[in-house]
Amino acid sequence: MNIAIVGTSGAVGQELLRVLEQRDFPLDELVLFGSSRSAGTVYTFKGKKIKVKELQHNDDFKGIDIAFVSAGGGTSIEFADTITKHGAIMIDNSSAFRMEKDVPLVVPEVNAADALNRPRNIIANPNCTTAQLVVTLKAINDLSPITKVHVATYQAASGAGAAAMQELEEQHGQLVNGEQPTISKFAYQLAYNLIPQVDLFTENGYTKEEMKMFNETRKIMHTDIEVSATCVRVPVMRAHSEAIWVETERPISVAEAREAFEKAEGVVVIDNPANKEYPMPLDLSGKDPVYVGRIRKDLTNDKGLSFWSVSDQIRKGAALNAVQIAEYLIKQ
Repeated sequence: MNIAIVGTSGAVGQELLRVLEQRDFPLDELVLFGSSRSAGTVYTFKGKKIKVKELQHNDDFKGIDIAFVSAGGGTSIEFADTITKHGAIMIDNSSAFRMEKDVPLVVPEVNAADALNRPRNIIANPNCTTAQLVVTLKAINDLSPITKVHVATYQAASGAGAAAMQELEEQHGQLVNGEQPTISKFAYQLAYNLIPQVDLFTENGYTKEEMKMFNETRKIMHTDIEVSATCVRVPVMRAHSEAIWVETERPISVAEAREAFEKAEGVVVIDNPANKEYPMPLDLSGKDPVYVGRIRKDLTNDKGLSFWSVSDQIRKGAALNAVQIAEYLIKQ
């Protein structure tokens, strides 16, 4: 099993290296690719030093079985044929192919079998907020089909990459020292602030991030479920949080929902309000599961439930999900 990572130097690429090593992923050779700028950089994997090769239109992917690609949508589109032409399966972390009809969009806990039907040898990883959302929705949808979802996201700086995390850290230091904060990765200062915009706005007033949650959820879950999202960037370093309201075809009790979450693959319940126990990003960064708490009935809707979710979006929302897809393919 020969594996490649494209975009090794980025936040997701670095997390892919960690996840592959931590999960003892079965591979014989690991090949790392990057831009001309990062080519020649050396990374250590399981004690072995590996030099990054420059991504080019050549036959470097001959003999590669699975390629994890996390270098941006433009790179994914440009190099997709180069990566797959010799039979490599491309697991792509960008938004480039997610809504293409002939490219499966996969979260293994929800629709793993979709990965087996891949006409172009490309499998898309969903948006990080969608991956986290659908893992929780499946638990409820298996009890009674979900008709509507309202979700407010609280998205960490890491969702915009390693440079965004560094900027948030710098801003705090600058403000403490009475300096003007550096503003580059976001439209506004993120430290001590909330920015109610993630990605660009579309004609309907929703951002692209919010529309991804609508469209991707429907594709992954194979339903006409309706999702209305408000995505907010918050001054948290890592791990996204979501406040979720669902409406189901029949009323579901809190006890039923809690039991479903406790049995669900990839979900961990932290829900003891009396002892102030609930998921928080500070505690759960670097962890694999999707955490759920604050499970309660929606006071405005007898068929409604409300709950809170936290997950590390660099792991479950990106690197871990991609590796889980690969692990499923190997089992099959």
